[in-house]
Amino acid sequence: MPQTDAPRTGTAPRARFRRWTDLRDVSGAHARLRWWTELPLILLVYASYSAGRLLARGDTSSAVDHGLEILRIEKVLHLNAEHPLNRLFTREAWLGVPADFWYASLHYLVTPVLLVWLFRSRTAHYRAARTWLMTSTFIGLIGFTLLPTCPPRLLSEGHGFVDTMAQYSSYGWWGGEASAPRGLGGMTNQYAAMPSLHVGWALWCGVMLWRHGRTPLARLAGVAYPLLTTIVVMGTANHYFLDAVAGAAVMGAGLLLTPVVMRLADRARTRLVARFPRSATAPGATGSSIVSAGCQTSAGERIPRQRESRTGPGAEPGASPTDAGDGAPAAAR
Repeated sequence: MPQTDAPRTGTAPRARFRRWTDLRDVSGAHARLRWWTELPLILLVYASYSAGRLLARGDTSSAVDHGLEILRIEKVLHLNAEHPLNRLFTREAWLGVPADFWYASLHYLVTPVLLVWLFRSRTAHYRAARTWLMTSTFIGLIGFTLLPTCPPRLLSEGHGFVDTMAQYSSYGWWGGEASAPRGLGGMTNQYAAMPSLHVGWALWCGVMLWRHGRTPLARLAGVAYPLLTTIVVMGTANHYFLDAVAGAAVMGAGLLLTPVVMRLADRARTRLVARFPRSATAPGATGSSIVSAGCQTSAGERIPRQRESRTGPGAEPGASPTDAGDGAPAAAR
């Protein structure tokens, strides 16, 4: 009997990863997306993200307690990588300053750029990718509300953390109180550390680059960007390692919920269309050229004109069939 090669077990995890992350809009709704409807939606989600961080300030003492509890858990599990990274970034300005720029900038630049790229170049995947990002963001807002957490940089000095954003604030546009522009630090919720959406959004960007980038450089960036972001958020003392883990978990939950959210959105859209049907015919539709009783348009005409058949009873003598509307049958001779 001919022998068949056994399936490669190493390709199974890769195939599952591709299947999980190959979000595609199979409903055809992506063809109807327009930038003037997408942009307000993106701005609404970002406004909700910012407002949620402000509203979910929580009690300062409980936020500090949560931060210390996370730190204790990490020490028990020997996961406390924040201290050595923070000491390195504090001691070496050539690492600390770029890390602060990374933290204060790329979170708000790379993600929108990738959304635009997907919208323009990967249309079939855009709606699902956008829904994944938005769903995960809303889950993160729930985490900010239920678990306000003090970041390492705001703990007392006895815990050994240095706020690199404050240390290197003279190099950038941010102030010493937060990564926000100078004078606007009080408008941010500095206790929204759990989960880390810096890491979560970076992970989303990495998956998009890995799945839809066509060059080895794009895939390399897809791996490096979330990893470096995780190092940056810990080295700048803005997040604990478990915050980063929670950010990745939030993105995983959002990925699982994305098909459900898309189905619900499609059902809601179908009900709205059924309740408020469009009166206008879709562009390019074919059919009769009659727009009202007795009015017709022919090829090349912009304004319909009234036409009357002159071949019937009462027609003037000598009237030709061509005086009738387009398509009128020729009179029998």
